[in-house]
Amino acid sequence: MADPVLRLQALRKQFGGLVVTDDVTLEVQAAELHAVIGPNGAGKTTLINQISGLLAPDAGRIVLAGADVTQMPPHHRARRGLARSFQITSILPGFSVIENVALAVQARSGSSFRFLRPAAEETALNAPARAALAETGLADRAEVPAGNLSHGEKRALELAVVLAMDPKLLLLDEPMAGAGHEETNRLIALLQRLKGRFGIMLVEHDMTAVFALADRITVMINGRVIATGTPDEVRADPQVIAAYLGDDSL
Repeated sequence: MADPVLRLQALRKQFGGLVVTDDVTLEVQAAELHAVIGPNGAGKTTLINQISGLLAPDAGRIVLAGADVTQMPPHHRARRGLARSFQITSILPGFSVIENVALAVQARSGSSFRFLRPAAEETALNAPARAALAETGLADRAEVPAGNLSHGEKRALELAVVLAMDPKLLLLDEPMAGAGHEETNRLIALLQRLKGRFGIMLVEHDMTAVFALADRITVMINGRVIATGTPDEVRADPQVIAAYLGDDSL
């Protein structure tokens, strides 16, 4: 088997007397969608923050595409192929849809942000931006102010921004949060189309989405991993059922 795109080794983070991630070890393969689930307070977002570089672990290692990035700042990890979406949408509402994506292309190329507004007018930025919008179903919304999009469209725009950064690993922190039934179904379909292009770590409370999308699932409780396996293995695990899913969850 090829080396994983992400390897976490005994990752630990403590705030005072509270251990939030406790000896977390897991791997994400280069073309898999690996979901991380667990109740509120399980340590999932803290784990994502350590992977992305927003929090420094107290112990352990983070290896991205073969490189130890444990001590690297977020922008260095991004240059190595790490991209992240947040629980709360992080688009620029005053810019058009295509300008949001063109800025991501500009950042990937190492250009400065001296001229934000004209970014989408440059061919080198515009072409890949429009390609990303086409992939995420937003081609006909390119000129619309991003703040005017629906919640689901804003989530799709975040994914278009990520695609424009040409990632090796995508961290998705609750992309279905706040989405209605139809928007959730569209986001699931979009992620299904993206699967296999790069590694995806998905943190999500919507179990319908998780079990529809995941190749493997890791379950966290109180900062610790209690199970990792295929969806069928996790669904049938007595410890997972007792601690999180419940007998009638799926």
